[in-house]
Amino acid sequence: MTSLGDEVFVACDNHQQIEVYDAGSFTLQRRRLTVPGLGSECYGLAACISNNCLYASDWHNDSIHRVDLSGSNAVKTWSVPSRPAGLSVNKAHNVVMTCYGANKLQEYTTHGTLVRQISLQHASLTSPRHAVQLSTDDYLVSHCMSPGVVSIVGVDGQFVHRYDPSQSSDVGQMKYPRGLAVTKNDDILVADSDNNRILSVDRSLSSAQVLALSVDKGIQQPCGLCLDESRGRLYVAEYRGGRVLVFQTVATNC
Repeated sequence: MTSLGDEVFVACDNHQQIEVYDAGSFTLQRRRLTVPGLGSECYGLAACISNNCLYASDWHNDSIHRVDLSGSNAVKTWSVPSRPAGLSVNKAHNVVMTCYGANKLQEYTTHGTLVRQISLQHASLTSPRHAVQLSTDDYLVSHCMSPGVVSIVGVDGQFVHRYDPSQSSDVGQMKYPRGLAVTKNDDILVADSDNNRILSVDRSLSSAQVLALSVDKGIQQPCGLCLDESRGRLYVAEYRGGRVLVFQTVATNC
């Protein structure tokens, strides 16, 4: 799930389809994006306002699909290492991908040229699910395991810091954290999936709190986050519940 302008994009269960919602009315638009070759498990969507395009990761086909949003909906596809998961767009307007199966990060230009590759092996951290480049140029990475970990690695691949709260901490241990969102101040939101909650973590990765988000039946296994600070809005995609939840005026300070 991701947003661009007045549109919200959601990967649906149907093969080769991306649903498009109006951000103002929350209604499904008649226009759906068809992405030829896109498999049923798309765990990453990211939109780039500079290149006016949408990126979709393809877990089973080991590829990234780039959809031109200028009107042609032309699709470009390139191959990537095993099990691509989360996607994000950095300040250089490149797409950052986590390779869940290969335990690495990769950064590509909008045309699919590899810019940077970072191995996570030396940090003894596995199962990277989502990565976002911070204003410091370091990468924030969620590791989908239990107990869960959020780490920071440098552009040189060097391990910087990790956040893995103990069972006795105020928020307890994370369980299979997935999606990430970062504010303009580098405060961090984490989809703590199997704990059915969203955590707000300070930029130093030293403390966290559970966001008080009220919704019918509670949040059910959140997997994707999209923060629209211009609207003061947080979108949460559920894995188990099958919903996209919309929260207004979310406070993110720890």
